[in-house]
Amino acid sequence: MAHDITRFLEQQAQRAPHRPALRYQGETWTFGELRARVGQLAGALRAAGLQARADHRFFVLDKNHPATIELTLAAGRAGVACVIGNWRLAPAEVAWAIADAQATLLFVGEELAPMVPALRQQCPALQRVVVVGGKDDGYQAFLREGTPLEGGPGHQDDDCFLQLYTSGTTGFPKGAMLTHRSVGAHTANMIAVFAFDEHSVSLVPMPLFHVGGICWALLSLSVGALTVVTRDATPAALLATFARERITHTFVVPAVLHGMLALPDFAQADLSALRCVVYGGSPIPLPLLERALQQLRCGFNQVYGMTEMSGVFCMLDADAHRDAAHRERLVSAGRITPGTELKVVDPSTGQAVAEGQVGEFWVRGEQRLQQYWHRPEETAQAITAEGWLRTGDAGRLDPAGFVFIQDRVKDMVITGGENVYPAEVERVLVQHPAVSEVAVYGVPHEKWGETLRASVVLKPGAALTELEVITFARGQLAGYKCPTQVEFIAALPRNATGKVLKRDLRAPHWAGRTRAV
Repeated sequence: MAHDITRFLEQQAQRAPHRPALRYQGETWTFGELRARVGQLAGALRAAGLQARADHRFFVLDKNHPATIELTLAAGRAGVACVIGNWRLAPAEVAWAIADAQATLLFVGEELAPMVPALRQQCPALQRVVVVGGKDDGYQAFLREGTPLEGGPGHQDDDCFLQLYTSGTTGFPKGAMLTHRSVGAHTANMIAVFAFDEHSVSLVPMPLFHVGGICWALLSLSVGALTVVTRDATPAALLATFARERITHTFVVPAVLHGMLALPDFAQADLSALRCVVYGGSPIPLPLLERALQQLRCGFNQVYGMTEMSGVFCMLDADAHRDAAHRERLVSAGRITPGTELKVVDPSTGQAVAEGQVGEFWVRGEQRLQQYWHRPEETAQAITAEGWLRTGDAGRLDPAGFVFIQDRVKDMVITGGENVYPAEVERVLVQHPAVSEVAVYGVPHEKWGETLRASVVLKPGAALTELEVITFARGQLAGYKCPTQVEFIAALPRNATGKVLKRDLRAPHWAGRTRAV
């Protein structure tokens, strides 16, 4: 059967056109209305010059808003690709992504519109900007420009319709090309895993530029559930939304869970409808998880996934969370989900290691990305000839198939659910006139899982403070990418070939811990 990410919308609109599909700030759209808007948007995208199956892309830069979901579906309908950008990035980083995607059309949220002049200056290929929301809203007018797109799908299964940027080991992000096949497979695989049905009410607090935001939203919509979109995911706002909307399902990062449990009125909140809390994006401190299990009597599901796999491929399910006979599994990432394969290999040889030994996790399945946008070398490095995706994460499998993550083959740091590659931060910090060399790495943080620490070697005679280093980084990078700790050292530790030994820098901070992530 052909894959079409918009097929579920057609089915739900035919089955129950008046059933609520999306809700945002008190406004609700039914499945019939959503289908009509997506069809009209697809026509508007074509009218704006984006051609089907021509590698044409448009860019969305906004906080959570239903328009991002509509545009993603419309891209699939029109045979083009929607690139959802990280609005937390610095303007220069956003401009880089827009230029890399070769986007000619930008949809920008009202709060982010002030950066448009700078983006236009740095992105000469950008032909048109449409503001979403606020007094200068142009989104509704843009929608009306299109004639509803009818006829068969304007795409093939392996055409990219959604492109999300991931941090890169070279210091530059990579555009992960997700297809109708990959996202469709993820959606089909996860419906039963999370026990979604048409009576569910799903909350989307994760940013839609994350695979855990946009693909979570598509998952609940696909079964005819009501999907509630929240713009600002503060713990207090989320807690109020749980009670008001009678939320049954949600996906959060551990830091958000920590914030909600710390609220003084948490115990009084009506969470009786809540059936499933999914968490992931970063390791969860065991005391926090045990407190959540005690205070929230719903099902808990920990997920391990990647943008490159269209989302989740491993899960610790609700039963395992409350299995008194195997409490050690609470620090695992669970077991492989339906439709995917996982093996543990020696990263230097690609050969499988013995059961229980540590190696790199390789995964494959229809959920896997097609390739990185215009990055053939990095695609070849990430995907083997047999279709295995190298995750860069190291760990082991126990005899029951539970995945235990212990370290990362790559240097990636996950802080508050955000992936940060130190090379990207180092590339910025070394530009400071007082800095000779720098190494950035992750150290433990109670709330965020990890935080960034920079070991800086100054040039002879130069002077610099920790605050000055952090301030310099904040001028060019998103806040979550900036180091929160800085030390000044005489020289970076190196091996005989001159490679910086980050493990020597990290080791003292992780001493006494069972995991180095």
